[in-house]
Amino acid sequence: MSDSTGIALVVGLGNQGERYERTRHNAGFWLVDRVAEKYHGACSREARFFGEACRVDVSGVPVRLLKPGTMMNRSGQSVCAIASYFDISPERILVAHDEIDLPPGTTRLKRGGGHGGHNGLCDIINCLGSSFWRLRLGVGHPGHRDQVVGYVLSRAPRGEEDLVMNNVEEAVALMPLLSAGEMERAMHRLHTKSR
Repeated sequence: MSDSTGIALVVGLGNQGERYERTRHNAGFWLVDRVAEKYHGACSREARFFGEACRVDVSGVPVRLLKPGTMMNRSGQSVCAIASYFDISPERILVAHDEIDLPPGTTRLKRGGGHGGHNGLCDIINCLGSSFWRLRLGVGHPGHRDQVVGYVLSRAPRGEEDLVMNNVEEAVALMPLLSAGEMERAMHRLHTKSR
């Protein structure tokens, strides 16, 4: 597949502000921060995109990075603004987010599907439809649905956080494949490493 079908926009979901910085719900932000660091990008506030954005070059392919500055349940406002401005189709967007249905240490890449109760995904789907790619960073489940909000808005124990960060690093290493549109190879590599 050519780079015309590759990922052109990587969105990390999270909540802005120091109180949320290390919480499970900000796993998507961690991914974007690491991609920016690896590819020498410096994301800064972009009012027209309602968040922090920058451009990096991944193996010669331009890739936009975005951290919505809205609260989680308004992420679609930010994602749709940048996608519209740069004319990026949903199929070329990767949204990285925390996933309570996967244990820490497990990450999955998929295209399409529902929101699974994730407010950030729900808002993006309402705006873009569901055909974008998702990088699901497992953070584990608290055991009961009534505990989910407090769970994702709290920091994981060190061991669990390290597992999530290891998966972030594995995903960052896949960026050349993702930007080139080699999604099957990226999925195979990620899913065989992430157990």
